[in-house]
Amino acid sequence: MKSIWNGTIAFGLVNIPIKLYSAIENSSLDLDMLDSRDLSRIKFLRINEKSRKEVPYEKIVKGYLYNDNYIVLDEHDFEEASPEKTRTIDIQNFVKISEVNPMLFETSYYAQADKQGAKAYNLLLSALKKTKMAGLAQFVLRQKEHLCLLYEQNNVIVVSRIRFAEEIRNPSEIINTEEKSVSKKELDVALALINQYTGPFDIKSYKDTYSSELLKIINAKAKGKRPTIKKLKIRKAKSEDLYEQLLESLNKKGA
Repeated sequence: MKSIWNGTIAFGLVNIPIKLYSAIENSSLDLDMLDSRDLSRIKFLRINEKSRKEVPYEKIVKGYLYNDNYIVLDEHDFEEASPEKTRTIDIQNFVKISEVNPMLFETSYYAQADKQGAKAYNLLLSALKKTKMAGLAQFVLRQKEHLCLLYEQNNVIVVSRIRFAEEIRNPSEIINTEEKSVSKKELDVALALINQYTGPFDIKSYKDTYSSELLKIINAKAKGKRPTIKKLKIRKAKSEDLYEQLLESLNKKGA
């Protein structure tokens, strides 16, 4: 596995040399777009919308639409706006990870210590594990400044990139349907249903069935066959009444 970043974790006055490795891999199949007539791969061209001619890469610039006019930005502008290029994940404070909104999480990396930083790494790892806290930090990756959380997971320090507050849309933008009051008996049955379905969180019990079923179809078609894939049957409630639907759900789960 190739590292995607190397630098240090700053823990107070302690600097821990580390490397970051992606903790995420895509489970979807890599499919190409083809011309159905001869199965040649499709390539995309950069076309001028007025002349309809292809634009050479070196002639392409970036611009921001401002009052109906484009403001063109050059490399110097991007360099000026870029954060100071540091190789430090600077922990600024510690927070309870349970208080972090899950909507903030983007992607995660595993942090591995260099040999000279092993003791300090294990110290931070042990402290995070014991306190169940996460370090809130900032670092620069690919010329952009990111917020991140450092926490213990399976005896490794995980660095999870998180979004800034302004990246989360205000839910007031969503137009809710007409609010209707919920009766006590409906709420009681809903709570009983939740309790009945409550269990330990085990992500390993859930699989990406779409990719695996699609791969079965690909393997079968390669052999000139077509497999039959079992579809999930949608269960429908017998009644249109919400309370009756809840009771039926409760009884089915119990059965």
